[in-house]
Amino acid sequence: MSNTSPADSSLEQLPALVVSGLCQVYTRQQFGTRALAYGRRDYYKISLTTGRGRYNYATRGVLIEQPALVFSNPLIPYSWEPLSEEQGGYLCLFTEGFMAESDPAVRLQESPLFRLGSDPIYLVDAAQYAALSQLFEQMVQQLQAGAAYRPQVVRQCLHQVLDYALHLPPPTTYYQHPNAAARVASLFQELLNRQFPIASPTHTLQLRTPGDFARYLSVHVNHLNRAVRECTGQTTSGLIAERVVHEAKALLATTEWSTADIAYALGFAYPTYFNNFFKKHTGMTPSAVRARSGPSAERTA
Repeated sequence: MSNTSPADSSLEQLPALVVSGLCQVYTRQQFGTRALAYGRRDYYKISLTTGRGRYNYATRGVLIEQPALVFSNPLIPYSWEPLSEEQGGYLCLFTEGFMAESDPAVRLQESPLFRLGSDPIYLVDAAQYAALSQLFEQMVQQLQAGAAYRPQVVRQCLHQVLDYALHLPPPTTYYQHPNAAARVASLFQELLNRQFPIASPTHTLQLRTPGDFARYLSVHVNHLNRAVRECTGQTTSGLIAERVVHEAKALLATTEWSTADIAYALGFAYPTYFNNFFKKHTGMTPSAVRARSGPSAERTA
């Protein structure tokens, strides 16, 4: 079972049926039978699928042999492995901000459909698929119509899909991957690298410790540490620190952000914590590295 399929970044190369701000809707026929792995975007995804295939997660997977409704959290890696030529249905991508426009208090991470440890795949029968298809078709039609109120209608449809799913029983036919350690280590590194580069001082790391990564991969932290050590020869903490130091050096060399801004963006509560961490791993202070990188002066924190 291969996990080397192209990423969802291929979405950028395919024509969207409809695009409205921070919400996009596609037909799955556009993707043919190509395998899709999780991409880097900050989009939540809802897929209404037909066709046989497997959804693969860190240590487990689900065999899909009937229509299904699939919910994907932006930070939980997965891949779809098609097992039949015909792959139908819809794919809706949206940000939390899009949904929050109608309710600023919305927290998708707290929804049972998206939160960690939830079962994101719901099998549906023919009647349920028909009802859900109508909601997706309504989103397509509203966005294509170009009406001023179309985002509100799309959000209403999305809320109906979410409510519908809460009454569906999740599948229980998960299977364990035989190469679980290699998959966990690979997905850990993918999650780690996906957080970089840091584009803004307000863009902070969401995953900073081995425990953070373990929760998003739905594995025990000890299992994650063993898998990473087995497959890379390095510790989980060591790989995280190495990547954070690399990014810190890049930010010091290429931006005029204060060390306080850089510290915050990299997940440190206080600049002193960042300074001590940086000096421990490089033998130099952030100010010294910046001074050696170019003429730009350190701004006041």
